Amino acid sequence: MSKILKLGIPKGSLQKATIDLFRRAGWGINVNGRSYFPDINDNTIECALCRAQEMSVNVENATLDAGLTGQDWIAENMSDVHVVTDLVYSKVTTRPARWVLAVGHDSPVKKLEDLKGKKISTELVGYTKRYFEKLKIDVKVEFSWGATEAKIVSGLSDAIVEITETESTIKAHGLRVIHELMQTNTQLIANHESYKDPEKKKKIDQVALLLKGALRGTKLVGLKMNVPENCMEKIVSLLPSLNAPTVAALYNSSWLSVETVVASEAVRALIPELLNNGAQGIIEYPLNKVV
Repeated sequence: MSKILKLGIPKGSLQKATIDLFRRAGWGINVNGRSYFPDINDNTIECALCRAQEMSVNVENATLDAGLTGQDWIAENMSDVHVVTDLVYSKVTTRPARWVLAVGHDSPVKKLEDLKGKKISTELVGYTKRYFEKLKIDVKVEFSWGATEAKIVSGLSDAIVEITETESTIKAHGLRVIHELMQTNTQLIANHESYKDPEKKKKIDQVALLLKGALRGTKLVGLKMNVPENCMEKIVSLLPSLNAPTVAALYNSSWLSVETVVASEAVRALIPELLNNGAQGIIEYPLNKVV
């Protein structure tokens, strides 16, 4: 079968998390050494590693049919692409990341207006310039090649615009956040013309569906337990399930088998409650995807 889809996989900090997500969705991606073209167990997809910062440009100009990148880099490049779906995941959390403006802990800067005439270092140069131009605040924005937090400590900049998930690195450098410029999450994007092609659209939509299902599966677990008939109503009232739980009679018994899907974070409080109300033999199991 010929290749249908040229798919960009973000190279760098999101690479491992993206490959793990595809694995949960059913696609095994194998990065071979220094090759920029990973193997994938789908003979209709051709993968290419591409920096997230450049992904939207390559999708816009049809070098790639589709790819995964941050909403921030689409905005930075002002790329004209079709956003197929949001995929909220990262290398650390499952919350959107934030681009924030930070200054030194002892800086006199308290608000954006205090930065007039000051220097800001960031990798997100275009977006930051446009942001301050819209506010009519005259600042100098310089590109940072990395270690952006150190620019303030070394006196090279008055402020930085940096991406953060937990603010731990920013705080570790003795900086404080004074403003949030944007929130961002990973998005599956497609070239407009590619998405109009019926075969490519079908494949892109398949990828979107299963990646979203895999992400949902990371937040849910399956629970299975045995429950005596006289405790059934109480147990069901405790279960926050997607739909009504599945209930089956045990052979030659007054006990029932109950199976459901619940949020993984609820399990630590839920299992003791289930045991206290008559449930036994509780099994928790992971879910690859929930569609």
